[in-house]
Amino acid sequence: MVRFTVLASGSRGNSTIVSGGRTRILVDAGLSCRELFRRLRLVSEDPAALDAILITHEHQDHVAGLAVTARKLGIPVYFTEATHRAWMRWLAPRKQMTYAQWLEQCRKQQAERDTVALAPEVETEEIAEDTLETVAASAVTSEAKADPAWLPAVEYFRPGEPFRIGDIDLRPFTVPHDAADPVGFVLEAEGVRIGYATDLGYIPPNVKAQLAGLDLLLLESNHDLEMLRDGPYPWSVKQRVLSRVGHLSNDATAEFLATEYDGQAAYVILAHLSENNNLPELARVAADRALSTRPGLLANRLLIACQGEPMEPITF
Repeated sequence: MVRFTVLASGSRGNSTIVSGGRTRILVDAGLSCRELFRRLRLVSEDPAALDAILITHEHQDHVAGLAVTARKLGIPVYFTEATHRAWMRWLAPRKQMTYAQWLEQCRKQQAERDTVALAPEVETEEIAEDTLETVAASAVTSEAKADPAWLPAVEYFRPGEPFRIGDIDLRPFTVPHDAADPVGFVLEAEGVRIGYATDLGYIPPNVKAQLAGLDLLLLESNHDLEMLRDGPYPWSVKQRVLSRVGHLSNDATAEFLATEYDGQAAYVILAHLSENNNLPELARVAADRALSTRPGLLANRLLIACQGEPMEPITF
């Protein structure tokens, strides 16, 4: 059985769980660990059964609970290398310093090394067993405290290169967004193909090619153009959202559904709706109108993913 559940979708946090065979993957971890666990239990999923976390890009609404969740569960996190580096820089930004400050830092580091070099040597046999056990038990906690970007395990993938996590095959593809190396995914298990594409300013040919032959399509429908233009955001933010590395509008999503989409999916889920610049009714009307222009698409079931609560699980 394949199971797909959107736990949260929107500008305040994004996360979805996909299960196939004996494998369960969390796609993005944009909520706090506590909230992620609460929502998983609401949809009858055991957090301890998760096998991996898969990250689309490093923006906070996709990674806010990543480190704590991965550490608590002791599971690997899959990134592109550029996304991992950008996430680490976001957690621990480098501080600027003057040349004098740099020299002082070098002197302190040298003094610490000299102190260690002068310390008396201790034979391994002289260290008590209970001390070793204590050190081992606290190693993970100490390392995590020392480094906020510490994760139990990190695995890299590359856009365009398929890979596999347990019983689920994944095909990552590049999407146009203002992040280091943003991706969408096609996930496949037990013959079921799921397309996952949010946070993209437009739909280029490579993305259109990936969003074909699916059983379920989750696609961004972020904003209503008039609401965005008349809304509270500063003009610079509006320009960013409207740009080709911003977010898909209801109209852009509807145009794709009306002219490019092949209609194969049993479910179409509209996702990442803006709470300030969209309404679920507006997104639904635009998509419904697009689907109604092509009679062959009327069998598609249209759903809306929301921010405040998980969707009902979809099973195949």
